[in-house]
Amino acid sequence: MANLLQIHEPGATPTPHEGDSGLSIGIDLGTTNSVVAISTDGKPEVLRDENGAALVPSVVAYAPDGSAIVGGMARNLLLDRPDSVVGSIKRLMGRGVEDIKSLAGTLPFDVSPAEEGETGMVRLNVAGHRLTPVEISADILRALKERAEDHLGHTIQAAVITVPAYFDDAARTATKDAARLAGLDVLRLVNEPTAAALAYGLDKDAEGVYAVYDLGGGTFDISILRMEKGVFQVLATGGDAALGGDDFDHAIAEYFLDERAGKLGENKLTGSEVKMALMTARLAKECLSHESSGEWVLDVGGKQSRHRLDRQTFEKLINDLVERTLKICQSVIDDSAIETSAIKGVVLVGGSTRVPLVRSGVESLFGKAPLADIDPDEVVAIGAALQAEALTVGSDTLLLDVTPLSLGIETMGGLIEKIIPRNTPIPVAKAQEFTTYQDGQTAMAIHVVQGEREMVDQNRSLARFELRGIPPLTAGAARIRVTFAVDADGLLTVTATEDSTAIEAEVAVKPSYGLSEEEMAAMLYDSMKNAKDDMTARLLAESRVEAGRNLNAVRSALNVDGDLLDGAQRDAIDAALEALQAAVSGDDRDAIEGAAEALENITKPFAEKRMDRGIRAALRGARVETLDSEASNG
Repeated sequence: MANLLQIHEPGATPTPHEGDSGLSIGIDLGTTNSVVAISTDGKPEVLRDENGAALVPSVVAYAPDGSAIVGGMARNLLLDRPDSVVGSIKRLMGRGVEDIKSLAGTLPFDVSPAEEGETGMVRLNVAGHRLTPVEISADILRALKERAEDHLGHTIQAAVITVPAYFDDAARTATKDAARLAGLDVLRLVNEPTAAALAYGLDKDAEGVYAVYDLGGGTFDISILRMEKGVFQVLATGGDAALGGDDFDHAIAEYFLDERAGKLGENKLTGSEVKMALMTARLAKECLSHESSGEWVLDVGGKQSRHRLDRQTFEKLINDLVERTLKICQSVIDDSAIETSAIKGVVLVGGSTRVPLVRSGVESLFGKAPLADIDPDEVVAIGAALQAEALTVGSDTLLLDVTPLSLGIETMGGLIEKIIPRNTPIPVAKAQEFTTYQDGQTAMAIHVVQGEREMVDQNRSLARFELRGIPPLTAGAARIRVTFAVDADGLLTVTATEDSTAIEAEVAVKPSYGLSEEEMAAMLYDSMKNAKDDMTARLLAESRVEAGRNLNAVRSALNVDGDLLDGAQRDAIDAALEALQAAVSGDDRDAIEGAAEALENITKPFAEKRMDRGIRAALRGARVETLDSEASNG
């Protein structure tokens, strides 16, 4: 029988360091480069090739028979067989065909149209094959797994894999699917900034509040963490899942291509030619990170053009991109409720942090030189390896990550009721009670949403399901408990239970691959920009909902006990009902509140008459001495 991998929460293992059969690896699956590492006895090691290189370029070349080459050799094949080579595939994880249309001008991918019966997942035409980002990422993970097995001399079954903090459920699920295709069990998905903090915390025995600034090839994340006595708690996180060093490359490539068009009169390039231009731009970016200027030759379509670029011009090209990251940093600092001066250090993660403008911008914002004594390309994999050891062999380190966006459900009036606020530590489970809106209601539709805005249509829809079999009670009498549970990977399960019958419905939120990642980063910005308007809209919606309840209650009462009213009284109530109904149709909250108050005042005598009738009905036929006896025994 094969050995089973034993998984323990940190500090909970009964037999620490028991042999090597349970060894698992840590993987930083990056946009530009990937890294694999392993940790033994708390000492992480980045695994390197025969030339001592830790970085595996996240580039895959495919042969006509479907076989894959991963890494530096695949990147070199860009020169000879650009149509057979794919890079930056991480940017497509969790995206659908509709999403990719908006990126056609910036990502050199040949998108294949969906065939009948296929999901909305993107498929690319590569060397005559239709491949998904999941399959391409699996080839990269398989190459990393093989490097680890060659180094260790035995099979690797499991891994901790890092993801950007702002990866949504679709991208996280796609990452786990890719690992499964590569033959790896995912012990946990860990946010990249958290993994970096873990590496620094254990290596430097650091305590206090730290910021982790993570600018990779395709994504940007910033997290504020508190490290204390082996506990790593994320206080706030933010980022942009579509901003990274690739965008620096695009800025340089566009600059070069504009110059080239002026010289040679060229216009639109093919996808392969764009790949060549981007490769030249990347070389220029890397050179200008340590040189003041340089000259590069762009060889496209058999025509060469020379382009000179200095660092000052390069920094002008990317200044807006760097400023975007710094604005997100300030927002996350505000969310953490920590003063900038209280942040002890800033950890740099990702190869793009080598760009001098990035480093100077970070230093200016935080008021201190950033920490970069662990290689920014390797630090995330080191943290992942330490967490892999903690989960399989044991550790005294506890990792408390957070959910990046609020989770909730739709309530009447198109409002969102947030059940798990953003920046809540995970894993977490929270419940809230809801009730029915109408008399006799026997089912409730549950609409799960994610985001920071006040109205449902301004947030992201995650899932819908129904709870049926609710007892047909009066409106507001039933009690439905809705529980949100987010696991350590950031994946969500929602359960709805009716209290009196214990009937239950549950949905594990299975994301659509067609969701757009950059919408996530825009959500927080939109919530801040539109906070006042959102709150006004929410208050108006709440007034409408409450008015609707009043209208339904009064109309229901009139159907039952309308005979208690004379003609004038009934006319007055009907007029008040019409006035409130008209106000509800408008956008004046004060008018709705005023009409509701008028209805309440004019129906008070009617309510008293109904109460009197109810008391008389309850007492009808009861003997006086019986009532006296019950009163004395009460």
